[in-house]
Amino acid sequence: MSDYEMMDKEEIYSKVLRAGRRTYFFDVRATKAGDYYLTITESKKFTNDDGSFHYKKHKIYLYKEDFTEFREILIEMTDYIINEKGEEVISERHQKDFKRDEFVQNEDKTPEDSKSTDSFTDISFDDI
Repeated sequence: MSDYEMMDKEEIYSKVLRAGRRTYFFDVRATKAGDYYLTITESKKFTNDDGSFHYKKHKIYLYKEDFTEFREILIEMTDYIINEKGEEVISERHQKDFKRDEFVQNEDKTPEDSKSTDSFTDISFDDI
């Protein structure tokens, strides 16, 4: 195995961002000429019906000559999203059992469902 192949297999510098079912890997690697570039890999976990799971991965390669414009556009786009939609994340919509409000309103509710939580008493597990 050549020195380049060895170097390509090793990350020179790495960071990991775990975000629910997704994991992002940021890896600095070296070109044949010894210069550095960045790979960003998104790995997403999928569970099969039988309980087994697999990962789907997507990778981009980012070279130094593109860093400035990439960074500017990334900042512009993320700022736009935050300014338009705020920082609140509505992750429930991505869950399998998420029900939209309009569907919940149309479901048959029992009298218990319409009781206010104001009448409940807070207890701690130590009290049980």
